[in-house]
Formats: sequence, C-alpha cells, structure tokens
Amino acid sequence: MKIYLASGNAHKRGEISRILYPHTITIPSDEHIAFDPEETADSFFGNALIKAKQLFEITGFPAVADDSGICVDALNGEPGIYSARYGAETGAGDDKARNRLLLSNMEGITERKCRFICNMVLYYDTDRFYSVQETLEGILVTEGRGTGGFGYDPLVYLPEYGKTVAELTPEEKDACSHRGKAVRKLACIIETLQ
Repeated sequence: MKIYLASGNAHKRGEISRILYPHTITIPSDEHIAFDPEETADSFFGNALIKAKQLFEITGFPAVADDSGICVDALNGEPGIYSARYGAETGAGDDKARNRLLLSNMEGITERKCRFICNMVLYYDTDRFYSVQETLEGILVTEGRGTGGFGYDPLVYLPEYGKTVAELTPEEKDACSHRGKAVRKLACIIETLQ
C-alpha cells in the first residue's frame, strides 16, 4: 500500500519505513507537494490529526502523521507539543540549540524524569481514521551523549539499556521508542484494512 507520511523529516521516514515494510512510505517533497500545515491544536493527537487529514485531502491516499515531543516532569510537561519550536522566540533554531536550552532550564534540578510521547494518526479515508499514542520513559541527562537519532535523543537516558536514545542502534531504537511502539500498533491496524 502507498502511504503518505505528513513530514519532511527523513529520520522519521526511515524509522517508519523500517517498521511498515513492505508498504511504500512517501513524503510530500518526494512528489513536489507543498505541505506545511499549521499545528494549532493543544494536544499531540490534535496536531497529528490536522496533518494527516490535510495530506489525505491533497493526495487522496491514506496518510500517516505523528506529533511527538519530550515532556519533562520538573518543567510541568514542557516543552511538550512545542518541542520542535522550543526556544524559537529566543533564536534556538536547531536541535543543538534546543538541547542546550532544555539543559539550561533544568540546571540545578535533581528531579529529571521525562518521556517522549508520540501520537500517530492514520487517515485512511474520508470516514475513517485511527489514532495510537505511546511513550518512552527516561531520565534527562546533564550533558548530551551519542550521535544517533535526532532531536532530544542525546538527552534521554534509558536505565534498562544503560544508554541515551542517541547511543542506541537503529534496531534497539525501533524496539523501544515511542514512535516505534506507535508504528507497530498502527501496522496491526493497517493489516486489517487490506
């Protein structure tokens, strides 16, 4: 099945393609589709639904969208749905700058529980959509470690692996990540639709 992924993030496409194989995962830029929806919802689910619905309406094909982010307990769940835009008003325009800002905001705080959250929506047709949401629990480190993954991966330590998410192999990350868990559940739903 051809499925459009409502993202321009090649890392996300790689993760999702590995799990949804043999389905073909296409991102809008592959077909020169201009796609930049405004994420105006106040939840991961709401933002994922906005993106999946808009891409389905453009292409007429099933569309998958995710909205994900990191939620830090000591910061009352921030940056949450604003993870990708965290610190934008002060010039934090890339992953490294956002990571520095988060660590700066956590300076001196000993309670460091955090989690990645991923909500995924499959917009299958006009009358049917499906949503799953998963988490990856971790501990925020005081200094980033690892070069794999993207985003906040170098900052989240997983005690059961003894590594940050950025130190995991792609296979380890697919097995435990919030996105990996959500995509596997979505894969089960997709199999019932064929």
